[in-house]
Amino acid sequence: MTSSPQDAYVWIWLTDQNSPVVCGRLERQGGQLLFNYGQTYLAKEDAVPLYGPELPLQPGRIDLLPRLDMPNCIRDSSPDAWGRRVIINQLGEGQRGARDLPELDELAYLMLSGSDHIGNLDFQASPSTYIPRQPQSATLEELQQASERVERGEPLSQDLDQALIRGSSIGGARPKVTIDAQDTKYIAKFSSSTDTYNVVKAEYIAMALASFVGINTARVELTQALGKDVLLIERFDRHKNGLGNWCRKAMVSSLTIFGLPEHEARYASYETLADKIRHLFSQPRDTLHELYRRMVFNILVGNTDDHARNHAAFWNGRQLMLTPAYDICPQGRTGREASQAMGIRSDSRLSQLSNCLAVRQAFQLSEDDAKEIIRRQVNTIKQRFPTVCQHAGVSPVDQRFFWRRQFLNPYCFYGLETAFAEQLTEGL
Repeated sequence: MTSSPQDAYVWIWLTDQNSPVVCGRLERQGGQLLFNYGQTYLAKEDAVPLYGPELPLQPGRIDLLPRLDMPNCIRDSSPDAWGRRVIINQLGEGQRGARDLPELDELAYLMLSGSDHIGNLDFQASPSTYIPRQPQSATLEELQQASERVERGEPLSQDLDQALIRGSSIGGARPKVTIDAQDTKYIAKFSSSTDTYNVVKAEYIAMALASFVGINTARVELTQALGKDVLLIERFDRHKNGLGNWCRKAMVSSLTIFGLPEHEARYASYETLADKIRHLFSQPRDTLHELYRRMVFNILVGNTDDHARNHAAFWNGRQLMLTPAYDICPQGRTGREASQAMGIRSDSRLSQLSNCLAVRQAFQLSEDDAKEIIRRQVNTIKQRFPTVCQHAGVSPVDQRFFWRRQFLNPYCFYGLETAFAEQLTEGL
Protein backbone atom coordinates (compact mmCIF):
# COMPACT_ATOMS: atom_id res chain seq x y z
CA MET A 1 0.00 0.00 0.00
CA THR A 2 1.24 3.50 -0.86
CA SER A 3 1.06 5.99 2.01
CA SER A 4 0.27 9.63 1.34
CA PRO A 5 3.34 11.89 1.62
CA GLN A 6 3.48 14.64 4.22
CA ASP A 7 5.48 17.12 2.16
CA ALA A 8 7.10 17.70 -1.21
CA TYR A 9 9.78 19.99 -2.55
CA VAL A 10 8.68 22.18 -5.44
CA TRP A 11 11.13 22.53 -8.32
CA ILE A 12 10.78 25.27 -10.92
CA TRP A 13 12.14 25.92 -14.41
CA LEU A 14 13.14 29.58 -14.58
CA THR A 15 12.99 31.52 -17.85
CA ASP A 16 14.93 29.85 -20.70
CA GLN A 17 16.56 27.34 -18.33
CA ASN A 18 16.60 23.66 -19.32
CA SER A 19 16.98 22.34 -15.77
CA PRO A 20 15.00 23.14 -12.61
CA VAL A 21 15.96 24.56 -9.23
CA VAL A 22 14.22 23.91 -5.94
CA CYS A 23 12.09 26.89 -4.93
CA GLY A 24 10.24 25.80 -1.82
CA ARG A 25 8.35 23.22 0.14
CA LEU A 26 4.70 22.13 0.16
CA GLU A 27 3.73 20.73 3.55
CA ARG A 28 0.61 19.16 4.98
CA GLN A 29 -0.88 21.08 7.90
CA GLY A 30 -4.10 19.45 9.06
CA GLY A 31 -6.42 19.44 6.07
CA GLN A 32 -4.40 22.04 4.17
CA LEU A 33 -1.28 22.10 2.02
CA LEU A 34 0.85 25.17 2.77
CA PHE A 35 3.82 26.49 0.80
CA ASN A 36 6.94 28.40 1.77
CA TYR A 37 9.85 29.53 -0.37
CA GLY A 38 13.35 28.34 0.41
CA GLN A 39 15.86 30.93 1.62
CA THR A 40 18.31 30.00 -1.13
CA TYR A 41 15.64 30.60 -3.75
CA LEU A 42 14.60 33.92 -2.23
CA ALA A 43 18.21 35.05 -2.45
CA LYS A 44 18.45 34.34 -6.20
CA GLU A 45 18.52 37.44 -8.41
CA ASP A 46 16.30 35.78 -11.02
CA ALA A 47 13.78 34.32 -8.55
CA VAL A 48 10.15 34.84 -9.55
CA PRO A 49 7.00 34.09 -7.58
CA LEU A 50 5.09 30.97 -8.60
CA TYR A 51 2.14 33.33 -9.00
CA GLY A 52 2.47 36.74 -7.38
CA PRO A 53 -1.17 37.44 -6.41
CA GLU A 54 -1.28 34.10 -4.57
CA LEU A 55 2.30 33.23 -3.54
CA PRO A 56 4.34 36.46 -3.37
CA LEU A 57 8.09 36.17 -2.78
CA GLN A 58 8.40 36.28 1.01
CA PRO A 59 9.85 34.12 3.79
CA GLY A 60 7.75 31.79 5.93
CA ARG A 61 4.60 29.82 5.27
CA ILE A 62 2.18 31.75 3.10
CA ASP A 63 -1.47 31.91 4.13
CA LEU A 64 -3.95 30.44 1.68
CA LEU A 65 -6.52 32.55 -0.07
CA PRO A 66 -10.02 32.26 1.46
CA ARG A 67 -11.71 28.85 1.12
CA LEU A 68 -8.70 27.18 -0.54
CA ASP A 69 -7.06 24.08 0.92
CA MET A 70 -3.87 24.44 -1.18
CA PRO A 71 -2.37 27.08 -3.48
CA ASN A 72 -4.31 27.11 -6.73
CA CYS A 73 -1.23 27.80 -8.84
CA ILE A 74 0.24 24.52 -7.57
CA ARG A 75 -3.08 22.67 -7.97
CA ASP A 76 -2.88 23.61 -11.66
CA SER A 77 -0.05 21.05 -11.97
CA SER A 78 -2.10 18.23 -10.49
CA PRO A 79 -3.67 15.55 -12.71
CA ASP A 80 -7.41 15.58 -13.31
CA ALA A 81 -9.80 12.73 -14.05
CA TRP A 82 -7.77 10.78 -16.63
CA GLY A 83 -4.42 11.17 -14.86
CA ARG A 84 -5.92 10.03 -11.57
CA ARG A 85 -7.44 7.03 -13.26
CA VAL A 86 -4.03 6.04 -14.67
CA ILE A 87 -2.43 6.39 -11.22
CA ILE A 88 -5.16 4.37 -9.50
CA ASN A 89 -4.88 1.70 -12.20
CA GLN A 90 -1.13 1.53 -11.61
CA LEU A 91 -1.44 1.28 -7.83
CA GLY A 92 -4.29 -1.24 -7.96
CA GLU A 93 -2.95 -3.18 -10.97
CA GLY A 94 -6.28 -2.73 -12.70
CA GLN A 95 -9.26 -4.02 -10.75
CA ARG A 96 -7.12 -6.31 -8.62
CA GLY A 97 -6.15 -4.91 -5.27
CA ALA A 98 -8.44 -1.89 -5.57
CA ARG A 99 -9.75 -2.45 -2.06
CA ASP A 100 -6.26 -1.94 -0.66
CA LEU A 101 -5.75 1.45 -2.27
CA PRO A 102 -5.18 4.34 0.13
CA GLU A 103 -7.12 7.58 0.03
CA LEU A 104 -5.06 9.74 -2.30
CA ASP A 105 -5.00 13.50 -1.85
CA GLU A 106 -3.61 16.27 -4.04
CA LEU A 107 -0.09 15.92 -2.63
CA ALA A 108 -0.06 12.20 -3.41
CA TYR A 109 -1.28 12.80 -6.97
CA LEU A 110 1.42 15.43 -7.52
CA MET A 111 4.10 13.00 -6.38
CA LEU A 112 2.77 9.92 -8.19
CA SER A 113 2.10 11.51 -11.57
CA GLY A 114 4.76 11.97 -14.23
CA SER A 115 7.22 14.86 -14.12
CA ASP A 116 6.02 16.42 -17.39
CA HIS A 117 3.36 18.63 -15.77
CA ILE A 118 1.66 21.46 -17.57
CA GLY A 119 3.61 24.62 -16.77
CA ASN A 120 7.02 24.88 -15.15
CA LEU A 121 6.77 22.98 -11.86
CA ASP A 122 7.61 19.48 -10.63
CA PHE A 123 7.51 17.84 -7.22
CA GLN A 124 10.20 15.77 -5.53
CA ALA A 125 10.95 14.10 -2.20
CA SER A 126 14.43 15.67 -2.13
CA PRO A 127 15.42 19.36 -1.83
CA SER A 128 18.84 18.73 -3.37
CA THR A 129 18.58 16.01 -6.02
CA TYR A 130 16.17 16.20 -8.94
CA ILE A 131 15.14 12.79 -10.30
CA PRO A 132 12.46 13.07 -13.01
CA ARG A 133 9.82 10.39 -13.19
CA GLN A 134 10.65 9.47 -16.77
CA PRO A 135 8.39 7.20 -18.84
CA GLN A 136 9.41 4.21 -20.88
CA SER A 137 9.25 4.81 -24.61
CA ALA A 138 6.27 3.35 -26.46
CA THR A 139 4.65 3.66 -29.86
CA LEU A 140 1.40 5.55 -30.36
CA GLU A 141 -0.29 2.22 -31.05
CA GLU A 142 0.94 0.78 -27.76
CA LEU A 143 -0.23 3.88 -25.90
CA GLN A 144 -3.67 3.69 -27.54
CA GLN A 145 -3.94 0.06 -26.48
CA ALA A 146 -2.77 0.87 -22.96
CA SER A 147 -5.34 3.66 -22.56
CA GLU A 148 -8.11 1.26 -23.63
CA ARG A 149 -6.98 -1.24 -21.00
CA VAL A 150 -7.02 1.46 -18.32
CA GLU A 151 -10.59 2.33 -19.30
CA ARG A 152 -11.49 -1.32 -18.78
CA GLY A 153 -9.65 -1.43 -15.45
CA GLU A 154 -7.12 -4.00 -16.66
CA PRO A 155 -3.49 -4.20 -15.47
CA LEU A 156 -0.66 -3.22 -17.80
CA SER A 157 2.83 -4.53 -18.36
CA GLN A 158 5.48 -2.67 -16.36
CA ASP A 159 6.86 -0.90 -19.46
CA LEU A 160 3.45 0.27 -20.69
CA ASP A 161 2.47 1.22 -17.15
CA GLN A 162 5.47 3.54 -16.98
CA ALA A 163 4.89 4.85 -20.50
CA LEU A 164 1.28 5.79 -19.76
CA ILE A 165 2.06 7.40 -16.41
CA ARG A 166 3.62 10.33 -18.24
CA GLY A 167 0.18 11.42 -19.43
CA SER A 168 -1.05 11.35 -15.85
CA SER A 169 0.51 14.78 -15.27
CA ILE A 170 -1.81 16.41 -17.84
CA GLY A 171 -5.23 17.75 -16.86
CA GLY A 172 -8.55 16.80 -18.41
CA ALA A 173 -10.91 13.86 -18.44
CA ARG A 174 -10.17 12.17 -21.79
CA PRO A 175 -7.51 9.48 -22.44
CA LYS A 176 -4.24 11.19 -23.35
CA VAL A 177 -0.45 11.02 -23.18
CA THR A 178 2.41 13.37 -23.89
CA ILE A 179 4.78 12.45 -26.71
CA ASP A 180 7.97 13.99 -28.08
CA ALA A 181 9.04 14.61 -31.65
CA GLN A 182 12.43 16.03 -32.55
CA ASP A 183 11.38 19.68 -32.53
CA THR A 184 7.87 19.53 -31.05
CA LYS A 185 6.15 18.18 -27.98
CA TYR A 186 2.55 17.03 -28.26
CA ILE A 187 -0.39 15.96 -26.18
CA ALA A 188 -2.04 12.99 -27.89
CA LYS A 189 -5.78 12.56 -27.25
CA PHE A 190 -7.27 9.16 -27.94
CA SER A 191 -10.75 7.97 -28.73
CA SER A 192 -12.68 6.70 -25.72
CA SER A 193 -14.80 3.58 -25.46
CA THR A 194 -17.63 5.77 -24.14
CA ASP A 195 -17.71 8.08 -27.18
CA THR A 196 -21.10 8.17 -28.91
CA TYR A 197 -19.71 10.20 -31.84
CA ASN A 198 -16.25 10.97 -33.22
CA VAL A 199 -15.09 13.31 -30.46
CA VAL A 200 -11.48 13.40 -31.72
CA LYS A 201 -12.48 14.64 -35.17
CA ALA A 202 -15.04 17.05 -33.72
CA GLU A 203 -12.30 18.70 -31.66
CA TYR A 204 -10.00 18.85 -34.68
CA ILE A 205 -12.71 20.56 -36.75
CA ALA A 206 -13.41 23.10 -34.01
CA MET A 207 -9.73 23.89 -33.45
CA ALA A 208 -9.13 24.29 -37.19
CA LEU A 209 -12.14 26.59 -37.56
CA ALA A 210 -11.02 28.61 -34.53
CA SER A 211 -7.76 29.35 -36.31
CA PHE A 212 -9.65 30.39 -39.46
CA VAL A 213 -11.78 32.93 -37.53
CA GLY A 214 -8.64 34.58 -36.16
CA ILE A 215 -8.35 33.00 -32.72
CA ASN A 216 -4.85 32.21 -31.48
CA THR A 217 -5.04 28.42 -31.14
CA ALA A 218 -2.72 25.55 -30.33
CA ARG A 219 -1.66 23.78 -33.53
CA VAL A 220 -3.39 20.43 -34.06
CA GLU A 221 -2.90 17.42 -36.32
CA LEU A 222 -4.91 14.26 -36.94
CA THR A 223 -3.31 10.84 -37.09
CA GLN A 224 -4.32 7.25 -36.38
CA ALA A 225 -3.29 4.39 -34.12
CA LEU A 226 -4.75 0.89 -34.35
CA GLY A 227 -7.23 2.23 -36.90
CA LYS A 228 -8.57 4.84 -34.47
CA ASP A 229 -8.29 8.62 -34.69
CA VAL A 230 -5.76 10.41 -32.49
CA LEU A 231 -5.56 14.18 -32.07
CA LEU A 232 -2.09 15.68 -31.63
CA ILE A 233 -1.99 19.09 -29.93
CA GLU A 234 1.28 20.99 -29.93
CA ARG A 235 2.36 21.97 -26.42
CA PHE A 236 2.72 25.72 -26.05
CA ASP A 237 4.18 25.48 -22.54
CA ARG A 238 7.43 24.06 -23.95
CA HIS A 239 10.03 25.83 -26.11
CA LYS A 240 13.69 25.55 -27.01
CA ASN A 241 16.22 28.12 -25.83
CA GLY A 242 19.10 29.52 -27.90
CA LEU A 243 21.15 26.38 -27.20
CA GLY A 244 18.44 24.08 -28.51
CA ASN A 245 17.47 22.78 -25.06
CA TRP A 246 13.86 22.27 -24.00
CA CYS A 247 12.54 24.80 -21.48
CA ARG A 248 9.22 25.21 -19.69
CA LYS A 249 6.84 28.16 -19.48
CA ALA A 250 4.94 29.13 -16.34
CA MET A 251 1.15 28.94 -16.66
CA VAL A 252 -1.86 29.42 -14.43
CA SER A 253 -5.49 28.55 -15.07
CA SER A 254 -8.22 31.14 -14.97
CA LEU A 255 -9.54 29.37 -11.86
CA THR A 256 -6.28 30.42 -10.21
CA ILE A 257 -6.68 33.94 -11.58
CA PHE A 258 -10.18 34.04 -10.06
CA GLY A 259 -8.83 32.74 -6.74
CA LEU A 260 -11.70 30.24 -6.55
CA PRO A 261 -11.65 26.73 -5.08
CA GLU A 262 -12.63 23.85 -7.34
CA HIS A 263 -16.15 23.55 -5.96
CA GLU A 264 -16.88 27.24 -6.61
CA ALA A 265 -15.92 27.21 -10.30
CA ARG A 266 -19.58 27.82 -11.13
CA TYR A 267 -19.12 31.43 -10.00
CA ALA A 268 -16.56 32.09 -12.74
CA SER A 269 -17.67 34.11 -15.76
CA TYR A 270 -16.22 35.66 -18.89
CA GLU A 271 -17.40 39.04 -17.66
CA THR A 272 -15.41 38.65 -14.43
CA LEU A 273 -12.37 37.35 -16.32
CA ALA A 274 -12.54 40.50 -18.47
CA ASP A 275 -12.21 42.56 -15.29
CA LYS A 276 -9.15 40.52 -14.25
CA ILE A 277 -7.61 41.09 -17.67
CA ARG A 278 -7.90 44.85 -17.32
CA HIS A 279 -5.90 44.74 -14.08
CA LEU A 280 -3.45 41.83 -14.41
CA PHE A 281 -2.67 41.24 -18.10
CA SER A 282 -0.26 42.82 -20.52
CA GLN A 283 -1.94 44.37 -23.60
CA PRO A 284 -5.37 44.29 -21.92
CA ARG A 285 -7.39 45.75 -24.81
CA ASP A 286 -6.15 43.21 -27.37
CA THR A 287 -6.57 40.43 -24.81
CA LEU A 288 -10.17 41.45 -24.11
CA HIS A 289 -10.99 41.27 -27.81
CA GLU A 290 -9.32 37.86 -28.09
CA LEU A 291 -11.29 36.50 -25.14
CA TYR A 292 -14.51 37.85 -26.66
CA ARG A 293 -13.76 35.99 -29.89
CA ARG A 294 -13.21 32.78 -27.91
CA MET A 295 -16.44 33.22 -25.96
CA VAL A 296 -18.47 33.74 -29.14
CA PHE A 297 -16.78 30.84 -30.90
CA ASN A 298 -17.40 28.39 -28.04
CA ILE A 299 -21.11 29.12 -28.34
CA LEU A 300 -21.13 28.80 -32.14
CA VAL A 301 -19.43 25.37 -32.14
CA GLY A 302 -21.18 23.92 -29.11
CA ASN A 303 -18.19 23.82 -26.77
CA THR A 304 -20.07 23.95 -23.49
CA ASP A 305 -17.10 22.52 -21.56
CA ASP A 306 -15.37 25.92 -21.40
CA HIS A 307 -14.81 25.76 -17.63
CA ALA A 308 -12.27 27.90 -15.81
CA ARG A 309 -9.44 25.38 -16.16
CA ASN A 310 -9.88 25.42 -19.93
CA HIS A 311 -8.68 29.02 -20.05
CA ALA A 312 -5.10 29.76 -19.04
CA ALA A 313 -2.42 32.41 -19.10
CA PHE A 314 1.35 32.52 -19.21
CA TRP A 315 2.94 34.11 -16.13
CA ASN A 316 6.25 35.97 -16.53
CA GLY A 317 6.67 36.86 -12.86
CA ARG A 318 4.94 40.23 -13.23
CA GLN A 319 2.03 40.00 -15.67
CA LEU A 320 -0.21 37.52 -17.44
CA MET A 321 -0.78 36.81 -21.14
CA LEU A 322 -3.43 34.49 -22.60
CA THR A 323 -2.11 31.16 -23.84
CA PRO A 324 -3.28 29.87 -27.21
CA ALA A 325 -6.80 28.46 -27.05
CA TYR A 326 -7.11 24.72 -26.35
CA ASP A 327 -9.72 22.07 -25.55
CA ILE A 328 -12.27 23.60 -27.93
CA CYS A 329 -14.35 20.46 -28.22
CA PRO A 330 -18.02 20.39 -29.32
CA GLN A 331 -20.03 18.52 -26.72
CA GLY A 332 -22.79 15.97 -27.15
CA ARG A 333 -26.12 17.73 -27.21
CA THR A 334 -29.77 16.81 -26.79
CA GLY A 335 -32.74 19.12 -26.53
CA ARG A 336 -32.93 22.80 -27.36
CA GLU A 337 -31.30 24.72 -24.53
CA ALA A 338 -27.61 24.71 -23.61
CA SER A 339 -25.42 26.48 -21.06
CA GLN A 340 -21.73 27.27 -20.97
CA ALA A 341 -19.64 25.81 -18.15
CA MET A 342 -18.31 29.31 -17.47
CA GLY A 343 -20.93 32.03 -17.26
CA ILE A 344 -21.18 34.62 -20.02
CA ARG A 345 -22.11 37.25 -17.46
CA SER A 346 -22.47 36.99 -13.73
CA ASP A 347 -26.20 36.20 -13.92
CA SER A 348 -26.42 33.99 -17.04
CA ARG A 349 -24.56 31.15 -18.72
CA LEU A 350 -27.09 30.42 -21.49
CA SER A 351 -25.36 29.59 -24.78
CA GLN A 352 -26.82 32.51 -26.70
CA LEU A 353 -25.10 35.21 -28.74
CA SER A 354 -27.47 37.77 -27.23
CA ASN A 355 -25.66 37.22 -23.93
CA CYS A 356 -22.36 37.99 -25.65
CA LEU A 357 -23.75 41.25 -27.01
CA ALA A 358 -25.08 42.17 -23.57
CA VAL A 359 -21.57 42.09 -22.05
CA ARG A 360 -19.68 43.66 -24.98
CA GLN A 361 -18.80 46.79 -23.01
CA ALA A 362 -16.84 44.71 -20.49
CA PHE A 363 -14.62 43.76 -23.43
CA GLN A 364 -14.27 47.37 -24.65
CA LEU A 365 -16.28 46.69 -27.79
CA SER A 366 -18.95 48.81 -29.44
CA GLU A 367 -22.17 47.14 -30.57
CA ASP A 368 -21.07 47.34 -34.20
CA ASP A 369 -17.66 45.82 -33.47
CA ALA A 370 -19.18 43.00 -31.39
CA LYS A 371 -21.69 42.22 -34.13
CA GLU A 372 -18.92 42.21 -36.73
CA ILE A 373 -16.98 39.60 -34.70
CA ILE A 374 -20.10 37.41 -34.56
CA ARG A 375 -20.90 37.95 -38.25
CA ARG A 376 -17.36 37.11 -39.37
CA GLN A 377 -17.26 33.93 -37.29
CA VAL A 378 -20.64 32.66 -38.50
CA ASN A 379 -19.74 33.31 -42.13
CA THR A 380 -16.33 31.67 -41.77
CA ILE A 381 -17.84 28.56 -40.16
CA LYS A 382 -20.42 28.33 -42.97
CA GLN A 383 -17.73 28.61 -45.64
CA ARG A 384 -14.98 26.50 -44.10
CA PHE A 385 -16.90 23.68 -42.41
CA PRO A 386 -17.24 21.41 -45.51
CA THR A 387 -13.57 21.66 -46.51
CA VAL A 388 -12.30 21.18 -42.95
CA CYS A 389 -14.51 18.10 -42.61
CA GLN A 390 -13.23 16.78 -45.93
CA HIS A 391 -9.62 17.30 -44.85
CA ALA A 392 -10.36 15.43 -41.61
CA GLY A 393 -11.98 12.54 -43.44
CA VAL A 394 -15.34 13.10 -41.73
CA SER A 395 -18.09 10.95 -43.20
CA PRO A 396 -21.23 12.59 -44.64
CA VAL A 397 -23.21 11.00 -41.79
CA ASP A 398 -20.98 12.60 -39.15
CA GLN A 399 -21.07 15.94 -40.99
CA ARG A 400 -24.85 15.93 -40.82
CA PHE A 401 -24.63 14.94 -37.16
CA PHE A 402 -22.34 17.87 -36.30
CA TRP A 403 -24.02 20.54 -38.45
CA ARG A 404 -26.71 22.56 -36.65
CA ARG A 405 -26.39 20.26 -33.64
CA GLN A 406 -23.00 21.31 -32.30
CA PHE A 407 -21.94 23.74 -35.03
CA LEU A 408 -24.31 26.74 -35.42
CA ASN A 409 -27.09 25.21 -33.35
CA PRO A 410 -30.28 27.31 -33.77
CA TYR A 411 -30.43 27.97 -30.01
CA CYS A 412 -27.36 30.21 -30.12
CA PHE A 413 -29.28 32.72 -32.29
CA TYR A 414 -32.30 32.97 -29.98
CA GLY A 415 -32.79 36.38 -28.38
CA LEU A 416 -31.06 38.35 -31.13
CA GLU A 417 -32.91 41.16 -32.87
CA THR A 418 -34.78 39.70 -35.81
CA ALA A 419 -32.90 41.42 -38.64
CA PHE A 420 -29.49 40.44 -37.27
CA ALA A 421 -30.56 36.85 -36.60
CA GLU A 422 -31.97 36.51 -40.13
CA GLN A 423 -28.73 37.85 -41.58
CA LEU A 424 -26.66 35.33 -39.61
CA THR A 425 -28.85 32.32 -40.40
CA GLU A 426 -29.34 33.02 -44.09
CA GLY A 427 -28.58 29.88 -46.07
CA LEU A 428 -28.52 27.57 -43.04
